[in-house]
Amino acid sequence: MKNLIITICCLFITTGTCLAQAAHFTTSGIIEFQKKSNMFALITKQIQNEDDSWWTKPFEEYKKNNPQFKYSKSTLKFGNNKSLFTPIEDEEKRSNFLNVEMANQHSTIYSDFNTGMSTAQKEVFEQTFLLKDTTRKINWKITDETREIAGYTCRRANAIVMDSIYVVAFYTDKILVTGGPESFTGLPGMILEVALPHENVSWIATKVTDTTIPENEIVPPKKGKAVNKQTYKETLDKALKDWGRWGHSYLKAFML
Repeated sequence: MKNLIITICCLFITTGTCLAQAAHFTTSGIIEFQKKSNMFALITKQIQNEDDSWWTKPFEEYKKNNPQFKYSKSTLKFGNNKSLFTPIEDEEKRSNFLNVEMANQHSTIYSDFNTGMSTAQKEVFEQTFLLKDTTRKINWKITDETREIAGYTCRRANAIVMDSIYVVAFYTDKILVTGGPESFTGLPGMILEVALPHENVSWIATKVTDTTIPENEIVPPKKGKAVNKQTYKETLDKALKDWGRWGHSYLKAFML
């Protein structure tokens, strides 16, 4: 009888521990992201329909001396239902065969999900803009597909942004802040992976640290010319209007 009581108690303790672990939600911490850019594919798109006799040789030389994929790092601090996405400057300097803007990281982004507002500091060539507006509204379609990312079970969602860019995201409802890398937000939990299959870039969380972040570490950037989304786009349209297809690819990268 005594052994039976001990066994039952152990079962209750084990079950309670499992339930407590299963019910754990993260509300504050730091996520480390890695951006992956397929440089061969991005450059191919950039130079398509150009004069092959000029581009073929330098592109072949580039492929011999550079890896196919470029990797960049960034962090996302979150807490108090706010987040701050910050790119980390690349340590490795690569060949500047082409300035493929889609592979670069231009933005430091603060999001306040209590107010639905964001502040993005964007580097555009030699100029810095401070874009203040509402957080991006994305019409997500949640699916049943799941995968494990940085120790979290994540569910897939799909969307179209900027009228034509197809987005695949994976989010976890165990992190309650509804943010994500860059300006990708709006799912019922934290986005830990974003892929733009047709743009040949993706972001994935490599590490999640559950820790308390002081309020003074999640604050909006302050440097740059203050604009809203409409003014920012109009400025880019005017600057890039004579750049043709190249200008369109730059515009996508700067607006993302």
